[in-house]
Amino acid sequence: MIPTLAAAAEAVERPQDAVVRRKVKHRRDWAKIGLAGYFVVFLVFLYVPMILMAILSFQGPYGNLTFPFVGPLSLDWWKSLFDSSIPGSIADDVRASGQQSLWLSLVAGAVVSVLGFSLSMAFRRRWRFKSDVVAFYVIMLALMTPAFLVGLGNQLLWSAMHQLPSLWRTALGANVIWGIPFSFLVMLAVWNRYDRRTEEAARDLGADAKTTFREVTLPLVWTGIFGSFLFGFTLTWNDFDRTILLQNGYETQPLPILIGTWPSSRPIRPDLYALGAGTTVVSLFAILVLLIAVTLRFRLRAAPVHRAAEELGDTAAIGDVRGLAARAK
Repeated sequence: MIPTLAAAAEAVERPQDAVVRRKVKHRRDWAKIGLAGYFVVFLVFLYVPMILMAILSFQGPYGNLTFPFVGPLSLDWWKSLFDSSIPGSIADDVRASGQQSLWLSLVAGAVVSVLGFSLSMAFRRRWRFKSDVVAFYVIMLALMTPAFLVGLGNQLLWSAMHQLPSLWRTALGANVIWGIPFSFLVMLAVWNRYDRRTEEAARDLGADAKTTFREVTLPLVWTGIFGSFLFGFTLTWNDFDRTILLQNGYETQPLPILIGTWPSSRPIRPDLYALGAGTTVVSLFAILVLLIAVTLRFRLRAAPVHRAAEELGDTAAIGDVRGLAARAK
């Protein structure tokens, strides 16, 4: 009887239970649409010239510098960058300049990542003194200064010291100065989401400062260090404004200077497009390596961890311990 009355009471519709639905007119967010359109236009102006340059580098032996594409589809202009036996090839210059740019960029990336990481470690405690604010803007000064002025200022400094500029002294130093703010900002973003309680837990378990830094801190922030290295590498690899002012002309020129001085020393052909597309591919490859490394790191961190049973002192998983307890019963 009671269940029947309860079911009847539930079946009765109450006015307060009625759902009132009103038609809501969705308004378009014109600001969001405008920003999205601006972003698309930005991507078009940024990437379309590089894509067109890469397309024109695959023309036949009678290719032009502008459209239309002159067929047939060929790799002749790319081969001229690597095979010195081809008439008119500059493979020797490209090889020497590529090695110079690669080593210079690798050294600059390493120095930038170390200095950026060290500076960010000093700023882990926020604004302990008023001078920290001044130091922050001093570090950001190179980022706010145009690249050409950074190179010009370094050139004037070395000229006042009566020193001859060179790639491994003046150009390398200018590129490191230019890359430090980028590395510093990357590491600050990493420290902002860093949980300091992990270091406190390591110290509570008996780890000293060096062990905590090596076993806890570095594994958690290594992606930021690698990103800092990538900034230093790519900025130096593609630099022209600073390096052109800080080299003496007697050394093997980096690739950006070789490309920039090409029109004044050699005939302009589609192999110039091939060389420009090749340098872009190297930069994209470095970014791809970073993305793959970060993805693998996140997957490894998300993998299940089998904790050892402290009571047994071996590598048995918790499930095994529970199984042993059940058998004992």
